[in-house]
This record gives sequence, structure tokens and C-alpha cells, in this order.
Amino acid sequence: MWKKLTTVTLASLLALSLAACSSDDAESASSSYPKNNLTIVAPSGAGGGWDLTARAIAKTMNDTKLIDKSILVENKPGGGGAVYMAEFATKEVKNDDVLLVKSPPILINNNKAEGNSPYGYKDTKPLAQLTRDYGAIVVKADSEYKTLKEVLEAIKKDPKSVTLAGGSAPGSMDHLVGVLPAFKYGIDPKLVKYVSYDGGGEAVAALLGGNADVIATDASAIGAYVKSGDVRVLAVSSSERLGGELAEVPTFQEEGIDAEFTIWRGLFGPKEMSDTAFDYWNDKLEKMVETDEWKAELEKNGWESEYRNSEDFTSYLEDQDKVIVELLTALGMQK
Repeated sequence: MWKKLTTVTLASLLALSLAACSSDDAESASSSYPKNNLTIVAPSGAGGGWDLTARAIAKTMNDTKLIDKSILVENKPGGGGAVYMAEFATKEVKNDDVLLVKSPPILINNNKAEGNSPYGYKDTKPLAQLTRDYGAIVVKADSEYKTLKEVLEAIKKDPKSVTLAGGSAPGSMDHLVGVLPAFKYGIDPKLVKYVSYDGGGEAVAALLGGNADVIATDASAIGAYVKSGDVRVLAVSSSERLGGELAEVPTFQEEGIDAEFTIWRGLFGPKEMSDTAFDYWNDKLEKMVETDEWKAELEKNGWESEYRNSEDFTSYLEDQDKVIVELLTALGMQK
């Protein structure tokens, strides 16, 4: 009997010892990342939605001490995000220390006919959707155009007389937001004169400098210019009116345009991101969205909170990819 008890006791101790070692190994693997400072890339110029999102994530993570390593935000503009996307999907494919902020252009650029990117969300590791935003049609404060319909009528009469600008390449998000009302109004979207800039900030500068008559941009990024009196927003692509500085702005639907467009934003890791880094970011992002600091960033930037973890975000991207293909097909822009 004593021999049996001793055997059981030894077996129990061995099991506990193995469990402890396993726990220690897991903790050791978890604590091994990150070893280096981290980088979040906004594939555009300063001032746009990607840039603001990247900086909000970095600031919140550092301010809350959720991540103790320094997080650098880098702006790498070009092709409405397509230029850096190629680098991220190839040169950074195993780099756990570099992450990317993206939105619908990761789907649009991969599906459009002209100037399309061979790389899309399947060439990344989706980590989380964080926010929801909408498009806005904007003019200078002293513009002759007072309503969205006035702009559309001017384009219908003489497409070359109205220059539409945006912070993304032809066929990308700002372009789609801008030509969607025209398409629904019966205008061939290919006739709309569109000029692209690298980021929403540059598009606003073009508008204020007289190099564009109208711009399509993120609703959340334009509030400060509305408050300063530099611009007027003619319509937003949401299903209901927004708050804050845009509370009095009508929706596309209120202007008689049967359309809406949601701009989600999320964080992506490289396609071959290690399991350790993947688990680390999933945990940190889930905790980040619950902090008061992140909620303050949402309010400051006029963003709607919409968090999806990696699994749910990936499923959402699959569904959104189909929606984008349908929209591009309707506009005659699908590859």
C-alpha cells in the first residue's frame, strides 16, 4: 500500500512539475516579445485617418503602460496606400515589430481594374478592427456650391468644370466616396475629374489652396476645419446624421442619393507574424479599447468605436471584400 501511495504521490508531483514548467515556458515565450521598439505604419501623409489612428494607438498603449516599449509612427505615402502595402507584404512578411493601419483601400486597391495592387488583406495577419467612420463631401467655406445636388448638377452639365480631389489613388476609397453620389445621380463616374493626393491632409490643402473645387475625405478628419470656418461639409455617407461639428450636415440619403459608405479602420500584422506576437497584440488591443485613454481618443477624433478581435475581423473582411467587388463592378472599375 505504501508503495502504491508513493507511486501516486510521485506521479502527482511529476504532473505538477511538468505543468509548472509548461506555465513557465509559456510565460517566458510571452515575455520574450517585444524585445525591440515597435513601429506602426500609416501608409499616407500626415493628417489623414490612417495617420491619426496609428498615433492614437501608439499614444494610448504608451500612456496606459499596456506596452512599455516605445511605439514609433511612420508615414509612408504612395498610391493611396498601395506602395507600402507591397513592401509590407514582401519585405516585412516576418517582421513582428512592424504593424500597419489600414481601412477599405486594402480591399479596394486589390480589386480595382486600374493601378490595382496584387496584395490584399490575405497577405497580412488581421489583428483587430478598432473604429468606424464615414465619408464626407467638402467644399471651401466661400464655395459657390451650397448643396451636394448643386455639385452634381455642375458635373452633369460640364464634368471638366469641377475638380474632385481626395487623399487616395484613383479607384481607391476617397475616389469611391466622391463618385458614388455622382453614379447614383445618373452620372458616368468615369467622367468625373478626380485628382489624387497622398493623404487627407494634402487633399484639404489642395482645397484651401484653390487646386480643387470639392474633396471627398473622412468625416472624422474634417471637423477641425469646419470649426475653424475654413470649409463646409455638404453631405456625409452615414445612414444617420453625425454629432459634433457635423451635426447639421445632411446624409447622402437626405440629399436624395440612395447610398451610404462605411469607413472602418483596423490594425494588421505581417502575414507570417509569430504566434507569440499575434497573441500579445490580441491581448493588448482587447485591453486597450476598454481604457479611458482610448475612449478619449475616439471622442477627440470623432470616431465611432467598433472593436472586432482577429477572428471576427477576418470574417468581416471576407464579407466586406464581396461588397467592395459589387461596388467596383457597378462603377465599372473592377479588375
